[in-house]
Amino acid sequence: MIIASRIDGRLVHGQVANLWTTKLNITRIMVVDDDVATNDVEKSGLKMATPTGVKLSVLPVEKAATNILAGKYDSQRLLIIAKNPEYFVTLMEKGVTIEEINIGNMSQSDETHSVTRSINVTDDDVEKFKLLNENGVHLISQMVPNDKAENFMNFLKG
Repeated sequence: MIIASRIDGRLVHGQVANLWTTKLNITRIMVVDDDVATNDVEKSGLKMATPTGVKLSVLPVEKAATNILAGKYDSQRLLIIAKNPEYFVTLMEKGVTIEEINIGNMSQSDETHSVTRSINVTDDDVEKFKLLNENGVHLISQMVPNDKAENFMNFLKG
């Protein structure tokens, strides 16, 4: 069962591995990323960052959607993580129900502009967020569990 979904450019790291998995009692982290799924070095690093007792799946978006829709994780408490909103749009288009996405850290690059201190988006990201929002996905920004969850769409209006 999908317990939470998060966008975080760092994928599995301290905030996700320690704070979110503990707070939400997560039993499996699913990283959805076509490139990382084929990179053994990155996958190895993600495995090392995953807390003991929590399972890790690193899957391309097609396989992630297929597995979720097949009920493969129904008995588990699943946290889905991707680097950007594009993967969640694809999951949604494939029929996966995503109720809420927590937007965490999105790194700065030459193509991004800052919407919060730690969230930087491209114009394409903004369009994807709007599409998710229009399809009923609740978008929040909450870096750590103790922070107040804020409506992410308010940050895009600036």
